[in-house]
Amino acid sequence: MSRLRVKAGKKAYEIIRDGGFHFDAVSACFGAAVGPRWLVASGFDQTLLTQGLLGRSRPVHLIGSSAGAWRFAAWIQPQAADSYRRFMNAYISARFTRQDTPATILEKFSGILGSYIEDDALSFALASKRYRLSVITARSRGLVASEALPLQKTALAACFALNYFSRSQLHRFAERVVFYQGSKPPPFCFQPGFRGRYVRLNEANFKHAVMASGAIPLVVAGVKNIFGAPEGVYRDGGLIDYHLSHQFAGKEDDLVLFFHHEERIVPGWLDKKITKRAPDEQTLNNVVMIFPSQSFVDRLPDGKIPDRDDFLTHIDDPNRRIENWNRVASLSAPLGEEFLELVESGRLRDIVEKM
Repeated sequence: MSRLRVKAGKKAYEIIRDGGFHFDAVSACFGAAVGPRWLVASGFDQTLLTQGLLGRSRPVHLIGSSAGAWRFAAWIQPQAADSYRRFMNAYISARFTRQDTPATILEKFSGILGSYIEDDALSFALASKRYRLSVITARSRGLVASEALPLQKTALAACFALNYFSRSQLHRFAERVVFYQGSKPPPFCFQPGFRGRYVRLNEANFKHAVMASGAIPLVVAGVKNIFGAPEGVYRDGGLIDYHLSHQFAGKEDDLVLFFHHEERIVPGWLDKKITKRAPDEQTLNNVVMIFPSQSFVDRLPDGKIPDRDDFLTHIDDPNRRIENWNRVASLSAPLGEEFLELVESGRLRDIVEKM
């Protein structure tokens, strides 16, 4: 039984069914803000990296928030595959205690970034001709910027209430800021529906932007006053862009590659409990989404994909969590090769499903 399922938006489905899937048609990859769930994408990522399947004919935009940005930051480092493995090992082996605070967790997260992003290699990373990294962050507004947890909770509760009626209300509490690599912002920043700002990545703000993109509200302290960007407190980009909420294709026939951990796509972090909220057809039009089958998930430790609850569940026994997560990474290692086999054999045309 297959370990993968593949779903495609209307245009992507037509392209795959008519002529098959070609990596040179991919203009963007998107990495969602999914916390430890990204571990099931690790084998997929490493296959694309080691075999150099993307960016052969033109640069590919790597667009991510939170864990997605952390993953893709490794892709543009020297010895990218080694950098990715260092990231994965540091992430899995990180330890937290009941005494941790948002400030100490920020320090530990910074340590993870430092384990695979070297300051003296940033000029090389930013000069990548194969990839163009875009890091999505949320610049806090009002009390969402407060590090006093009661005030931040109150502001997020109000944000949740207004977001329930319309996602357009999010701008009252946070502003989307995209930090981009290259001479110009990615195409989605110029779409009519885009609301926010964009700031060019450089050696001075790179780590701060990537760190901010994973600064989970209420859990991790925000990152303040990032160089070259408007002053303020920057938090997890998933607050606004949790899974997928933009059309990331640059042209009509471009494809957007998206390895996800589940079938459901949630636009924003606060939309998780709004079961009917989903991206519209145009947003999904060019997307090729790969995700694990239920039979694969059933084989994972505890029969589930890792999530942030694991930190609390195993807070007094981190070795158990680390063992489970290493097992997930090991079981996920062949998923990239399996997708590649679907492409090369032409079987992808037969198993792809419509969104």
